[in-house]
Amino acid sequence: MSSSESRPSRRSLLASSGAVAMAAAAGVAAGGPAAAAGPAAGPSAGHGRRGSAALIVHHARVFTGLPGGRPVEAVAVGRDGRILATGRDGELRRLSGRDTEVVDARGATVMSGIHDGHVHPLGAGKRSLRPSLEGAETTETELLGILTGFLEDSPGQEPDGWLVVEDWNPVGLLPQGTAPHHTLLDRLPTRRPVALVGGDGHNIWVNGRALRIAGIDASTPDPVGGKIVKGADGQPTGVLKDDAQPLVTRHIPEPDPAELTAACARALERAAASGVTTMMDAWVGRGELMTYQALAASGKLPQRVVPAIRIEADQAKDPAGALAYAKGLRREFEGVRALRFGMVKVFLDGVIEHPAQTAALLEPYLDGAGRPTDNRGELYVSALDYGRLTAAFNRAGWQMHAHGLGDRAVRTALDGYAWARRATGLRDTRNAVAHLQLVDPADLGRFARLGVVACMQLQWAAQDTWTMEALLPYIGPKRHRWMYPARSLERQGARLSGGSDWPVDALQVWNQIRTAVDRRGAHGEGELYRELEGLDRGSALRMHTYGTAWQLRMDRLTGTVREGRAADLVVLDRDVTRCPVEDISDTRVELTLVDGRVVHDARSESGRAAAAGLARAAQGPRPASYEAVHGDRHRACGCGGH
Repeated sequence: MSSSESRPSRRSLLASSGAVAMAAAAGVAAGGPAAAAGPAAGPSAGHGRRGSAALIVHHARVFTGLPGGRPVEAVAVGRDGRILATGRDGELRRLSGRDTEVVDARGATVMSGIHDGHVHPLGAGKRSLRPSLEGAETTETELLGILTGFLEDSPGQEPDGWLVVEDWNPVGLLPQGTAPHHTLLDRLPTRRPVALVGGDGHNIWVNGRALRIAGIDASTPDPVGGKIVKGADGQPTGVLKDDAQPLVTRHIPEPDPAELTAACARALERAAASGVTTMMDAWVGRGELMTYQALAASGKLPQRVVPAIRIEADQAKDPAGALAYAKGLRREFEGVRALRFGMVKVFLDGVIEHPAQTAALLEPYLDGAGRPTDNRGELYVSALDYGRLTAAFNRAGWQMHAHGLGDRAVRTALDGYAWARRATGLRDTRNAVAHLQLVDPADLGRFARLGVVACMQLQWAAQDTWTMEALLPYIGPKRHRWMYPARSLERQGARLSGGSDWPVDALQVWNQIRTAVDRRGAHGEGELYRELEGLDRGSALRMHTYGTAWQLRMDRLTGTVREGRAADLVVLDRDVTRCPVEDISDTRVELTLVDGRVVHDARSESGRAAAAGLARAAQGPRPASYEAVHGDRHRACGCGGH
């Protein structure tokens, strides 16, 4: 990225840029109260235009995120952590002083940092403390062998120490027709409780000992928003879905707080190495807020974070109580540097892929041979209850973030937002629906009319085993065409934001942006309706910067590269605005800055370690085929035997 002559300057940048951000820490500390209210005084304050820049990045192709305008080649960062100026290389030379750090981008892109509008970074840290199945498909014998190895790796835990294994693939047990059951896990050579946590976040599979500890038997009712899977004999199989999972997980001891904080710090370093400068943690309770508090206290919280406080399905029926709960957490933790409160998250449905099929659909799932079933998925909150809940939070100045994956859940969210809009008269609420895996075309225009943000995870918008073999046979081609309808939403005037949903999937920000364009990505087996739903490159970049900043009410602070905005910037190793689309996936972030402070340097020891961790995670196994699970049934849907 930089010339060899500039490398010493880049090394000293790490030290000096910490001082650059000191002034910002007082009033615009990442996500602090001043940041929440919008930008502080522009570059005329403090060191201003009359002073020299703390940092200048030049010889760049700057993606400003702004419409029109002349080309920008350089960015100057002031000593208050704000963007001092942008323009041509020659124009910014006047801002260079004796102590100004200068970085040569060598024609690569400089742009706003990535804003991740739906992510679970602390979950990624927590998962890293446990053994992982890496989403692999296995036979019963293979699975028992792997789990036996995990038991041997943790001696001295008999009989009561939990074995918790992450990233179990809920549809990966082979051969065809094999369903997860606690009796298989009961064959392990242990008396310990065993839990396999689904990589999708919606399923957990436990052994008989864990069921007994949780007190789950044939008479245990399904909780609101969850399902205890039971066999033909009425007995629990050991699989629990969605809000039934806490029946077991509340009995699993939490990791040591210090170990958890260290693991989460490493996860946040990886996010910074990906170029992420702002994130919305999409499922937060008191425990997560305590971890953020510890991270901030130890100086290990590099990003701005909007915590979306989780509201359970049963809480949704009591808007006043839910609001009081959220306000209580805000009072307790609002002094934590880098956190900006004002968002809550509600699950409206589950997941759509076979065999889970808990996403709420307008029309029933198919049986794989084209015949309708009596299953339309599960809707956890009614439109009226969601509307009342939304009205209560919007009146108090809070925003809503709904998990809406199936088309019935998406419509429910929109109906709830419409109800709240009528009840409150409020317009600029910036409520959102996340995932939008399936949207009925009749609902596309409602996003713009209601001012609802479409928060999409477009790294999944590709032909692969998940979208084709585990889904197409069970919804049919007519509905399948409306998978992740990004361009259709954009054409109808909807505001798009981007999110990774990490660690449900590996954190691959740049492949995410590429897939939004070519609908294939680095791992797809084909394009998923690219000509109909692929975005242009500018739209894909904006939805992951300004679009998410707008969603999070940070658009007056971050998300674009312009004078007076916070210097939340990334310097890349290539020009992502012009390189071949397929090359975007391999983009490396050279520098990441938040408020002008370097939070990732690819040439530092910590930067190299974080980048290596990202690369390892991206190389994790992915299911190659569900042929053994589905047999020939998927051919009935007309997908050509994919």
